[in-house]
Amino acid sequence: MVGVVNTGSIAKAIWPGVNKFYGLGYNQHALEYSQIFDVENSTKLYEEDVILSGTGLAPKKPEGESISYDSIKQGWVTRYTNVVYGLGFQVTREMIEDDQYDLAFKKAKYLGRSIRITQETVSANVLNRAFNSSYTGGDGLEMCSAAHLNVAGGTFANELTTAADLSEASLEQACIDIAGFTDDRGLQIAANAKKLIIPRQLKFEAHRILKSTLQNDSANNAVNALKNMGLEIVMNHYLTDADAWFLKTDVQDGMKYFNRRSPEFKDDSDFDTENAKFKGTVRFSVGWSDPRGVFGSPGA
Repeated sequence: MVGVVNTGSIAKAIWPGVNKFYGLGYNQHALEYSQIFDVENSTKLYEEDVILSGTGLAPKKPEGESISYDSIKQGWVTRYTNVVYGLGFQVTREMIEDDQYDLAFKKAKYLGRSIRITQETVSANVLNRAFNSSYTGGDGLEMCSAAHLNVAGGTFANELTTAADLSEASLEQACIDIAGFTDDRGLQIAANAKKLIIPRQLKFEAHRILKSTLQNDSANNAVNALKNMGLEIVMNHYLTDADAWFLKTDVQDGMKYFNRRSPEFKDDSDFDTENAKFKGTVRFSVGWSDPRGVFGSPGA
């Protein structure tokens, strides 16, 4: 039976003499999704973020004439539906009785590793699919697009005009583009890059670009302008594209993670089979609301 550990599953466990069982005690990375997503608690089946389009520029008011009036209106809705993820296994009573190493109950704690990596993988997939038009947000477009829609009309981009690998020049251009972000009515907003999010393959390149005292990969005796920006490097082990990179900005309501139920672990026994049961569950949703909260490039 699938998911049932019996005396044949770990046959060596029912006889003494094994020096050590290995393969389940690996070190774990520190939590990574919480360095990228803004984590909020949820108490409902789903959470919704609604974009509002504000007022525009104020026109001149001629003397003695009426003031001009503008409106504020609602745009699209981004819904986060909380999903339950869960996993378990069973151990026969015979296995528990004959187990010479108490492996059955030690294995239960490794469900925590499965649940934790599930959280990381589901969260990282938001970035892994950032340029995939099959995964869309409130405006019907992928997370990183050159043509995001404004409720009041017009478009804006949160990716480079020409996709580029991570370099000093491409990172500078991304920061310049972010500093030019406007709101839904085209009014300038204060937006800055805060975190550089990279896969493990770009770790050393990112440190060379941001940590060098002088300009990277150049014989010029010029200061490294990017170093003084204070960009934090966030490496995520669950990103699947070796040359895609992202910048998290300080724009609110960008990439979000809603925690509906923290990881929970329980055990019980089945009356008929006498099997011991172990399970772990977690409930959450993850995605993005305002695309201005992130800027990305899929690499060249």
